[in-house]
Amino acid sequence: MVEYPPKILIALSEAIDENSEILYWLLNNGYPELAALANAIHLNKEAFDWLMKNKFPHFAALTKAVWEDKNALHWLKVNQFEFLKTLSLASLGQERSLQWFKDRDLIVFFRIALKIQEAVRRKKHELGDYHKMHF
Repeated sequence: MVEYPPKILIALSEAIDENSEILYWLLNNGYPELAALANAIHLNKEAFDWLMKNKFPHFAALTKAVWEDKNALHWLKVNQFEFLKTLSLASLGQERSLQWFKDRDLIVFFRIALKIQEAVRRKKHELGDYHKMHF
């Protein structure tokens, strides 16, 4: 992920925060994988499938890992996606991983981790709200 320009990473953090205008900007300006990543973090199966079909399994694994999927976390490690593994752990609130980003002045990834953490928290709350359950 470090190959993306900082402004694109900031846009990703906003898309994760459900800014649909930024999400569509990413989608229409050469970053469909980041738009899919943001959507898949919100449990959008179509976006997850797109990541898998379009050769972004590492981003697909990230979307599962931030939801505490230990197999996805293991896959990131075994396939040498240590950076994404660290981002996953930071998104889960692991202080050591959050500090790793701070220590390396990778504040944009620290911000992404916090946005993911908040998005997952909101989604869990939404999924647990019986008023929103579909029958």
